[in-house]
Amino acid sequence: MTTILSQYLMRTILLTTALVLVVLLALVGLFEVIAELDDTRGDYQTPQVLLYVALRLPNLAFEMLPVAALIGSLLGLGALAGNSEIVVMRSAGLSVMRLSGMVAVSGLVMLVITGLIGEFIGPPLDLYARDMRMKARFQNDDSRLGNATWVKDGPVYLHLERISSEFEFGSIYLFRFNDDYKLESIAKAENSGIDDDDNWILENLRETRFQDDGVQVVQSSVAVESFEVNAELLGSSLAKPLSLSARGLLVYIDYLKRNNLDASQYESELWYRASRTTSVVIMPILALAFVFGSLRSGSAGSRLMIGVIVGLAYYLASETLANSGQVFNLNPVLVNWLPSIALCLVTVFAIGRIR
Repeated sequence: MTTILSQYLMRTILLTTALVLVVLLALVGLFEVIAELDDTRGDYQTPQVLLYVALRLPNLAFEMLPVAALIGSLLGLGALAGNSEIVVMRSAGLSVMRLSGMVAVSGLVMLVITGLIGEFIGPPLDLYARDMRMKARFQNDDSRLGNATWVKDGPVYLHLERISSEFEFGSIYLFRFNDDYKLESIAKAENSGIDDDDNWILENLRETRFQDDGVQVVQSSVAVESFEVNAELLGSSLAKPLSLSARGLLVYIDYLKRNNLDASQYESELWYRASRTTSVVIMPILALAFVFGSLRSGSAGSRLMIGVIVGLAYYLASETLANSGQVFNLNPVLVNWLPSIALCLVTVFAIGRIR
């Protein structure tokens, strides 16, 4: 009997959450299309805009899932309460804690779905969408294709003037320092790239070495260098944090810390993603507390309104704290987990008040 009821509750919650998520994605997607249509140029026209927004929908779904889980759970459980099905379950001997455990199973299922989207589906599609958008907008402007960047590899600083998606670069500057942070040499290669073995191929390299007894200039038509910065790390340095998987974030954070570079932006994204994923487990339990409370005899409109208010409050608090943490250099673990912890405390308090 318990298994049947658990499956019934899960089916109800998942179905209403899916419907709410579709509506939210339709609204957010519409706003994204309108915003992108104001920024069309080159080959980036309406068909490409629609493709770009469609490819970004999984990442948008990841961000919207906690709100959709709360509103969907409120609507689903509220409909059951309106039909007195929740009352019948309580009369059959199911305690509030037992019901909370049942709806939490739905949250665990959504957690798995959210984790899969946030790790394997959303980031790679978002990265592909942004690369496609860049190429379509600047197809005939080679100077705008690719990105200039600085990277650090131990005592070596590299300035890459242009990086394409195939990791073919324009000219590259290398600045080598010794252990006392004194400049040892400056080098420039007219062209460079990374081969399949992650070796750096430098063409027409000219290096100026500063020595105690003078300056030495060395030239080479082709030079092969081996740096810790490989194609994966270089790609991570160019991608926005939300376009990286959790594994990519961890690898890049480790690289930044080993080179004494600021990793706060990527740490904030990692903990933000973890807290956002975990929060979907709490939402159905919080919805159950509302259903037992003042919304027990309320209308579907009332349940929808309270779900929108609480969901937006959580979403805005998460975004505000995450951004503020980067601006004011606050602990990324604390600022990103604080909304979820507050939500958990509210849920425990609300469930505890139910008799």
